[in-house]
Amino acid sequence: MALPDPYSLILESEYDFVIVGSGGGSMAAALRAKRDGLNPVILEKREEIGGSTGFSGGVWWIPNNHIMKRHGVEDSKALANRYMDATVDFVGKGTTPERREVFLDEGPEMIRFLEDEGMKFEYPDGWADYYDERDGGQPRGRSLVAETFDLRQLGPWAKKVSLYAPFVGLPFNVLTMMKILMYKRHFAAKRALAKVVFTMARNKLLGRKVVSAGGAIQSRMLEMTLKRGIPVFSGFATDRLIEENGRVVAVEGLYRGKRVTVRSRHGILLNVGGFARNHEMRQKYHRKPITATWTNANPGDTGEMIEEMIRLGADTENLDLAVWVPTSLTADGKNPAGAVGRNGEQYPFMHNADVAIPHYMWVDKTGNRFVNEASSYMELGERIYEVGAIPAFAVFDDRAMKNYAYGALLPGMKPVKKWLEQGFLIKADTLDELAQKAGIDPAGLKAQVERYNRFSETGVDEEFHKGERQYDRFRGDPTHKPNPCVGAIAKAPFYATRIYPGDVGTFGGVVTDERARVLRVDGSIIEGLYATGNCTSSVMGRSYPGAGASIAPSFVFGYVAAKDALQRSHNAAA
Repeated sequence: MALPDPYSLILESEYDFVIVGSGGGSMAAALRAKRDGLNPVILEKREEIGGSTGFSGGVWWIPNNHIMKRHGVEDSKALANRYMDATVDFVGKGTTPERREVFLDEGPEMIRFLEDEGMKFEYPDGWADYYDERDGGQPRGRSLVAETFDLRQLGPWAKKVSLYAPFVGLPFNVLTMMKILMYKRHFAAKRALAKVVFTMARNKLLGRKVVSAGGAIQSRMLEMTLKRGIPVFSGFATDRLIEENGRVVAVEGLYRGKRVTVRSRHGILLNVGGFARNHEMRQKYHRKPITATWTNANPGDTGEMIEEMIRLGADTENLDLAVWVPTSLTADGKNPAGAVGRNGEQYPFMHNADVAIPHYMWVDKTGNRFVNEASSYMELGERIYEVGAIPAFAVFDDRAMKNYAYGALLPGMKPVKKWLEQGFLIKADTLDELAQKAGIDPAGLKAQVERYNRFSETGVDEEFHKGERQYDRFRGDPTHKPNPCVGAIAKAPFYATRIYPGDVGTFGGVVTDERARVLRVDGSIIEGLYATGNCTSSVMGRSYPGAGASIAPSFVFGYVAAKDALQRSHNAAA
């Protein structure tokens, strides 16, 4: 089926279901609404389509899904409930039992629905739940990823997909990338790398334009959406919700240079992301220090529609939270050389795999460790704020530098000369010299390294238990014994970098109920208004149980909103 020309679509003045934003939850909602007989539309403010999901690592965390069961991994709603009891410890308006119930019930159903619609899922076996050692945890993982996608299938729409530049052209998911980065250490990684290099060469020869991660999800979701005849309009900058008689009935925005109003018969869904790119909102709501320059979030993550919902009386929760993915910066808080995309865009380094390697640890300015460095990126960011370690310091030795990846460096590559000139990478022949150059207490660092080196001999991290769970170990070095994540920091030269709480998007917003309806402070419903994704307070609270714990609820509650809008249409017809 030929896809329509993106510039030939005609925007109508009214639809059954109006969806603002084009992240994954939007297209899941549109597909469900269309299958149920409604006439939906998607309005995206940017020229690129795909939202935060398109910029992401491209993972869904969906317990009890049928894809994992095809691979012999058993799960159940009861087991998932136990795991969420053990990890989601924040009790709030977004984490109600009713919302969790809906997430666990509707998630597996949604995955089946998307597969029927054409989504190609893969099970990244071994991408463990982030707290797999806790009750109900799954060491093999509950996450799903999308099969890679050839952008040529989108025809004229290919240039309109929102993509995270560093992932473009990579024919593998993020889990595979983590495994490949151990190519200097074991044969399986070398073999995987050879396969990837061959695949990339073949794709280039055949003219394929392959995308993976979030780009793979959103490219295929867009293809599925267009094949269903659902109109998608980019460049529609929604900035106002119109309320009549206590009900939200329309959106207003700038489209092709004109103010345009689009009405909805059965509801409006906002899936508009957070406010990671809005410096003023971050200063208003977040803990300090913070800045919008530390983020890797989608450029459209600017928050104006969260403020618009607040204007209508929406309740909010967890506005101080983000999906933290720690980054490393120069002494003056700038990105180092190499932290840029192909077109010069700023992409701060993200440290979520290299934190689990041996011969490496984090300390505060006193020289003391304060966290299991191999913890989930979300927990690392929270811990940085809790202890006030901004910046913290990554301290590692020559073996870590030579054998493992760091920032833009692949294993075995020499440190970038400009990193040393910028003061981004601090290098010294002794730990005492390193501490003095970095601004760490020398005595504290020396004592900490001595403790850490003892742990490397026994394989037991007596302070923070690094390397005890599967999630830690699968990102570590399987050839390093007795603990793949803990190795002595003893071989000169020694190195340090400054660690800051970077992120991939904010993680708090308006409060919604189990049917994704936006609620006021008094708990009443703002009629006609639904929300999902990072503009809402998550069903995960302030936790991140596994890879894809932000994308999955966006999809699920978008899907649920469409089902509720259908029910509303039936009620209106009765």
